[in-house]
Amino acid sequence: MFVYVVFTIAAGARSGVQIATRFDEAPLAYLLSALAAVIYLVATVALARDARRVAVVACAVELAGVLTVGGLSLVDSAAFPDATVWSGFGRGYGFIPLVLPIAGLLWLRRSASAIIDS
Repeated sequence: MFVYVVFTIAAGARSGVQIATRFDEAPLAYLLSALAAVIYLVATVALARDARRVAVVACAVELAGVLTVGGLSLVDSAAFPDATVWSGFGRGYGFIPLVLPIAGLLWLRRSASAIIDS
């Protein structure tokens, strides 16, 4: 959950500054980074409150976003004149944006199994 908190702050701060100072340069990229921050926030709150369904949906949407934006940013780099959190599958963030939703979904699955086995 700590990593989700860090990414909520990092993506939110980055997109906030970009939107406020140079939105006209790459609006799609900056809005996608803001969307990533919102999804990270939803995942963080859902995990903290043990809202499993919301957390699964947030992680799944996050994974779909990083795969879609990651692929599109490699295929059509002109559409992304500036990087997003999810560009290049999170290359600018050490690929953590790609690994994080997978780890979140696996953790949710494993913890659900532990609950059932108890």
